[in-house]
Amino acid sequence: MKGMLLTASLLSMCAGSLASAQKTTLTIESWRNDDIKIWRESIIPAFEKQYPNIHVVFSPSAPTEYNAVLDAKLKAGTAGDLITCRPFDKSLELYKAKQVISLNTLPGMNNFDAVAKAAWSTDDGKTTFCVPMASVIHGFLYDKAAFTELGLSVPKTETAFLAALDKIKASGKYVPIVMGTKDQWESATMGYQNIGPTAWSGETGRKGLISGAAQYNKGGFLTAFNSLAKWKPYLAPGYQALAYPDAQNMFTQGRGAIYPAGSWDIGTFRQMNPKLDLGAFPPYSIGSNKCVIDDQPDIGMGINAAGKNQAAARTFLTWVASDGFAQIYANALPGFFPLANVKYTLKDPVAQEFVNWRTQCAKSFRSSYQVLSRNANPNNENDLWNASSQLLNGTLTPQAAADMVQKNLASWYAPQKGK
Repeated sequence: MKGMLLTASLLSMCAGSLASAQKTTLTIESWRNDDIKIWRESIIPAFEKQYPNIHVVFSPSAPTEYNAVLDAKLKAGTAGDLITCRPFDKSLELYKAKQVISLNTLPGMNNFDAVAKAAWSTDDGKTTFCVPMASVIHGFLYDKAAFTELGLSVPKTETAFLAALDKIKASGKYVPIVMGTKDQWESATMGYQNIGPTAWSGETGRKGLISGAAQYNKGGFLTAFNSLAKWKPYLAPGYQALAYPDAQNMFTQGRGAIYPAGSWDIGTFRQMNPKLDLGAFPPYSIGSNKCVIDDQPDIGMGINAAGKNQAAARTFLTWVASDGFAQIYANALPGFFPLANVKYTLKDPVAQEFVNWRTQCAKSFRSSYQVLSRNANPNNENDLWNASSQLLNGTLTPQAAADMVQKNLASWYAPQKGK
C-alpha cells in the first residue's frame, strides 16, 4: 500500500513538474512604471486566464532611463522577450539594428491602418515592427459649468471659437484659454499641432513637408501660425511664467473655461478634481476645411529578435491587437486610446468623446515626428516649441515664426533645401 502511495505521489510530482516546464514566462521591457498596477492586476491576469500556459512579467524601467537601460540589456543579451516601443526614430533604430523583428505576418495587424502603423514602420511603410498599442488625441477640454453659466455652445469654427473667447473674457470671471508659454512645448503641442492639422489638411500637408511639396511658411502651415497668434489676448495674466503644472492647477480649480489639451490630461484632471464637470470638443475648422485630429501614436510593442520565446511572444502580441486588450487598456488608462480598429466601450464619457472624433474627423499626427526631427541642431520639434511660444509671447509675428522654422528645416533636410 505504501509503495502504491509513493508511486502515486511521484507521478503527481512529475506531472506538476511537466506542467511547470511547459509554462512559458514572457518578460516585458517598458518605461511605463506608472502602469505597474494596471498591468499586474488587470491586463496580465486577463491574458493568462485565456492562455494559462504563458506567464507574463511586466518589468519597467524609469522613463528617463529606459532607452539607455534597454540598449544595455539588448547588448548584454538580457533584455526581455517583449520590447515596449516608443514612437518613430528610436524604435526604427532597433529594427535597423535587427534587435526587433518584422511583424507583417502577425495575426491582427490588419486591425491597424497606415496612420496607426506609421510610428513603428520603416520609412517606405513596407515593414511594421511593433504592434501599435495606444495613442493620445488632441483637442480642447472645457468647464461645462462655465459654459452653461455664460450661455456658450461648443464652437465648431474659428469664428465661433473667437466669439466664445470674447464672451468669456468679457465676463471677467474665467480665464478664456488656460495655457502658459514657460515650458514652450505646450505652445506647439497643445496649440500649433492641435489646430494645425485641419489647416494643412492632415496627412496631405504632413507628408508634403517630408516630400518637399509643402513648407512651414506657406499655405496651411502658415495659416496655423496665424490662427495660433489669435489666442494671445485670451491667455491668463502672466501666462509667460505659467508652467504646465500651473495651467493644470488653474483649470482644475475652476479658474479657466477652455484648456487646449491632450487626452492624457483626462485621468490627471479626474484625480485632481473629481467634481470638475469636464467636456471636450475637437479642433475647430479654419475656413472650409474638414476637421482633422492629431491621433498621436504614443506606445507600441515589439518582439526581441534574440528572445527565446518567439512563439509565445507572438501569441501575446496577437492578443494585444484584439478587442479584448483594447477594452481593458482603454478603461484602465483613460485618455490613452487603442489604435486597433476593433470595438470597445469606454466608461469615461470624456474619453469616449475624444474617441468619437475618429469617426467625425480625418486623422493625422504631429508634423515634426516622422523623419523631420532626425537632425540634432536645428531640430524641427524644438524649433516648433520655440517659434510657437515666441509667437504667443509677441516676440515673433506669424510669418517670422513660420520663416524661422522653415529656414532651419531647409538648412539640413534635402527635400526642403532652397524652398
